[in-house]
Amino acid sequence: MSTALEHPTYNYKVVRQFAIMTVVWGIVGMALGVTIAAQLVWPELNLGLPWTSFGRLRPLHTNAVIFAFGGSALFATSYYVVQRTCQTRLMSDRLAAFTFWGWQAVIVSAVVTLPMGYTEVKEYAELEWPIDILLAVVWIAYAIVFLGTIKRRRTSHIYVANWFYAAFILTVAVLHIVNSAALPVSAMYSISLYSGAVDAMTQWWYGHNAVGFFLTAGFLGMMYYFVPKQAGRPVYSYRLSIVHFWALIMVYMWAGPHHLHYTALPNWAQSLGMVMSIILLAPSWGGMINGMMTLSGAWHKLRTDPTLRFLVVALSFYGMSTFEGPMMAVKTVNALSHYTDWTIGHVHAGALGWVAMITIGSMYHLIPRLYGRSEMYSVGLIAVHFWLATVGTVLYIAAMWVNGIMQGLMWRAVNADGTLMYTFIESVEASGAGYVVRTVGGLCWVVGMLVMAFNVAMTVRGKQRLPRPQPQTAA
Repeated sequence: MSTALEHPTYNYKVVRQFAIMTVVWGIVGMALGVTIAAQLVWPELNLGLPWTSFGRLRPLHTNAVIFAFGGSALFATSYYVVQRTCQTRLMSDRLAAFTFWGWQAVIVSAVVTLPMGYTEVKEYAELEWPIDILLAVVWIAYAIVFLGTIKRRRTSHIYVANWFYAAFILTVAVLHIVNSAALPVSAMYSISLYSGAVDAMTQWWYGHNAVGFFLTAGFLGMMYYFVPKQAGRPVYSYRLSIVHFWALIMVYMWAGPHHLHYTALPNWAQSLGMVMSIILLAPSWGGMINGMMTLSGAWHKLRTDPTLRFLVVALSFYGMSTFEGPMMAVKTVNALSHYTDWTIGHVHAGALGWVAMITIGSMYHLIPRLYGRSEMYSVGLIAVHFWLATVGTVLYIAAMWVNGIMQGLMWRAVNADGTLMYTFIESVEASGAGYVVRTVGGLCWVVGMLVMAFNVAMTVRGKQRLPRPQPQTAA
């Protein structure tokens, strides 16, 4: 890497590394998603091999998009934002470099072991104990670098984006270490320390808060920095951002039991999860409104700035999915939606519409600045990517909503004598068209990520598009 790119004050090398890997892992993770989506339409695509079966590739897909793509984006943006807002260099360049290589080692380990069938069989926590230990070490190093940088800041206050990043880092450390506690049996097999309903409750305390802190709080840190920057406007209400922060982290922790309605979990715990999920709507929408109102006086920029479009549409999906989540946590609604594709649609409204779009918008803002460019190679290609992502998301979630409600209604339909009206396989057959539409939506996303990769590569290489020739006028 040319020394000309090194910032005299800040460490941008590790930010560039994580930013590039965000794009790389985004392509890998989303291509895996399209592959398993296609397997539900054409099962023969599993090739009859155990390591390419849906059951092996599905956890690899979730780990790749959440921890490889999303995680790399969080590392990149948090390292960039904390340096810029604290006006100081990262606490330790060597420790920051360790977090990059250590995180990539965790992801590569997942790529190798999950298709081989090594798994702890826990949602979003499938990796076996040796990899869990490496992940914990890398994450603790990340916390030291980030919090150490805040400690040595040259500003009088801590900007709100860093509050969200810090909360996400500390909480994920606790979640991972507690939920992954296990007794090793062999080099790649372990038994959870918990059992029965306690194991389920611990898992969904982890699972929903992985959504709440890894996929929400961390990306809200991204939102509170990159939306004002790209819009050229201050945060609408700094006071509201602080209220948003404290309300979110105080309430989110209690929402996990809504994943376990109508199970062996005590009824009071299920009801507590439902109530807290409903309350969670208030801070979530407070943050969404704060982000949207930041564009006051800058809405006209959406006509010409597709990067800002990514950020604003991400906020729209954040508002929508954080309304849908509390609604689905209500027991009577959950009785229809649980175990159906509606849940898959809800997850991807957040994962694609919120997480991926806010990430991509942030990367389009960040990458030119990391490489000393005035803008991305092609603003037009950003616009193409935006429409591919938007159309892909709408196709995906609409197909899953229709499938999910249809499945729920078919499963509860009974004849006059009380027997089931439909067999399970009939609900699967009826879902086929939705799975085709979902695959098309996912394919739009993969194509969009390839467009982004080309745009990023040309930007990194310093290529510039020639201006369009202007029509000649008579002298």
